[in-house]
Amino acid sequence: MKFAGIVLAGMLSCEAACLAGQAPELRLPAPQRDGKVSLERCLATRRSVRAYRDDALKMAELSQLLWAAQGMTGGDRLRTAPSAGALYPLEIYVLAGNVEGLTAGIYKYRPERHDLVRVAQQDRRRALAEAALGQQFIAQAPAVFVIAGVYERTARRYGERAPRYVHIEVGHAGQNICLQAVALGLGSVSVGAFRDPEVKRVAGLADDESPLYIIPVGRAR
Repeated sequence: MKFAGIVLAGMLSCEAACLAGQAPELRLPAPQRDGKVSLERCLATRRSVRAYRDDALKMAELSQLLWAAQGMTGGDRLRTAPSAGALYPLEIYVLAGNVEGLTAGIYKYRPERHDLVRVAQQDRRRALAEAALGQQFIAQAPAVFVIAGVYERTARRYGERAPRYVHIEVGHAGQNICLQAVALGLGSVSVGAFRDPEVKRVAGLADDESPLYIIPVGRAR
């Protein structure tokens, strides 16, 4: 699938500012809303990938994956994944290690602006792999998505059913990432085996955010 290129000068200036510690907010290229790979083909060819080549992820690819997970789809502020009561309890973090035009570190996605906010500059993929019971393929992927949930957002309206609704929603968002990865010619794997407190600490989650999913993405080896 071909996606719009990124203006090189913009990438370089973004990178320079990030290195200088002056740009915690990083705008992403606009996502594409029409591609050449059918949904049926993505469903038929999606597989769990646990070995990745040492190739960088493109910024346009990262942008597309984030939009697929929780991106805005119109002026009504609705998103790519359904949410009970449109309360949107999910937060998406990226642990980037090898993304073109992006300094290694931890970033939080803001759907309403389609941008990233830098949480930390360190490459924490290896620490995340250890928190995920030593699954070292996590450290090999150029980018790793950590999806967290804020149960209180949903519980205010739905009470004790909130965990069920949040878990349904994270399944939708995770599948969106995996299918978008296939459409981009990338591989991914859904990881649920990890120590919650350690992932929360490594990924820099907020106090009210609970880690629910880890999804490494990269080019299959």
